[in-house]
Amino acid sequence: MQTAPVIPVIVIDELEQAVPLARALVAGGLPVLEVTLRTPAALDAIRAMRQVEGAVVGAGTVTNQSELAAAVDAGSQFIVSPGLTEPLGKAAIRADIPFLPGIANAGDIMRGLDLGLTHFKFFPAMAAGGLPALKALAAPFNQCRFCPTGGVSLANAPEWLGFDPVLCVGGSWVAPRGAVDEAEVERLAREAAALAA
Repeated sequence: MQTAPVIPVIVIDELEQAVPLARALVAGGLPVLEVTLRTPAALDAIRAMRQVEGAVVGAGTVTNQSELAAAVDAGSQFIVSPGLTEPLGKAAIRADIPFLPGIANAGDIMRGLDLGLTHFKFFPAMAAGGLPALKALAAPFNQCRFCPTGGVSLANAPEWLGFDPVLCVGGSWVAPRGAVDEAEVERLAREAAALAA
């Protein structure tokens, strides 16, 4: 979460898009890549992206233990989920892999803390009340750190990143779906990486 200010949230439809996209994002300064398990190509894309020098590749949209196992098997270096269940949390801890579960309320955070987790994805960030909601949630949980995802854009990312408990944001705007224009993706990545300055 502290490697770069933005974690690209990536949807890969065609396997051949994986390596050029990863190459362009890493070149632009965003090495941490979250490949969502929303398409049949996702696991193979994780395997392919792991070959790109400097890339730290993980799986997103992991919702159960079998998806977690498949993601780990594909070489995922971290796991992101849209929510938090006890079975999934315990499986991630057993797998000894960095795990960023989604939370949207105090109960979610307390469930995570019970499992020994302190880093969370605030999701869906804008639909769940935006920055005012996260500020209210973070107040009683000062040991927790967050990665807001869902409705985060280049325009509002600086505001999120300006809030101390936010270590990074997740965003799909840096990794447009479809055919990869490497120069354009690298430009978007540079712009996003500069948000840390």
